[in-house]
Amino acid sequence: MKAIRFNQYGEPAKVLEIREYPLPEPGEGEARVRILASPVNPSDLLFVRGHYAGVQPQFPSPVGFEGVGVVDALGPQVHHLVPGQRVAVLNGRGGNWAEYVVLPAPFLIPVPDDIPDEQVATFFINPASAILMLRHILAVPQGEWLLQSAAGSELGRMIIRLAKHDGVRTLNVVRRREAVAELEQLGADAVIVSTEGPIDEQVRRIVGPQGVKYAIDPVVGETGTQIFQALGDDSRMLVYGSLTGEPIRVGADPRFILAGRRILEVFWLGYWFTKGLDATARQQLVQDVVTLKREGILLTSAVRRFSLDEIGTAVAYAESMGRQEKALLVPEKH
Repeated sequence: MKAIRFNQYGEPAKVLEIREYPLPEPGEGEARVRILASPVNPSDLLFVRGHYAGVQPQFPSPVGFEGVGVVDALGPQVHHLVPGQRVAVLNGRGGNWAEYVVLPAPFLIPVPDDIPDEQVATFFINPASAILMLRHILAVPQGEWLLQSAAGSELGRMIIRLAKHDGVRTLNVVRRREAVAELEQLGADAVIVSTEGPIDEQVRRIVGPQGVKYAIDPVVGETGTQIFQALGDDSRMLVYGSLTGEPIRVGADPRFILAGRRILEVFWLGYWFTKGLDATARQQLVQDVVTLKREGILLTSAVRRFSLDEIGTAVAYAESMGRQEKALLVPEKH
């Protein structure tokens, strides 16, 4: 079978390789899946660069945390799946950028027939992150402001739609003036452009001198620093990525943090799904994703398909500024 792997950390365009490997066989409690499609997510590329916490690769390391496929073979003691069944493939150790993958059966989630392949391929990472951050961890009340950076990203757009659905107001940070109208059309309550002045000053002009109580940021660096400075008293900020790889500076004066009770936290989906939720809550989360996909709230907007052999082009497109589609690896595409 064909699979994409890497032998050392580095820039994806340089270290990712596609090769032929033996077809894996499922063991007890496992199933083999024929992959139909797998997205190129920021978390995948952070993993290749060595910046993804919680997963230590064994080289040559497989890649690809998310995808959709069809059950191809079952190992002993697998009872909730049947060959030919379509499933969302939640691969926390990576490996979906391949023609086939073997995983423990609990990480294969049967999905309804009415949800298209491209929506199942992007079934979990972004939708579940949006639900957990907005509803569970921050638990933003109706009518409150949520400040987010990288608002033009696929996850950023999902958060705008989910917040609008839940009655939460969003204050969205983008880098380009051209993105403002699109986000307002999606339902953004306010959009600020980071290149047009300090983020914290722009935020307070909109919401008032008290700042905001809730914020999320995947950028860190100077953007994350300014997001943190926009927080008011009794506030919380979730960091769910490290796109710049630079630190957040919380300030030299500890009174800004301690007296104002500003809490800075890290969100990692893998931890929350495996340890932060019990089995019932995990099942409910999956059902919430299905429901919100059907309602159009957490749909991936559009996709562009690439073959496994086009991995270099797919990565370059996934990281291009202003792209309008999600890069999707499709093993059967030639």
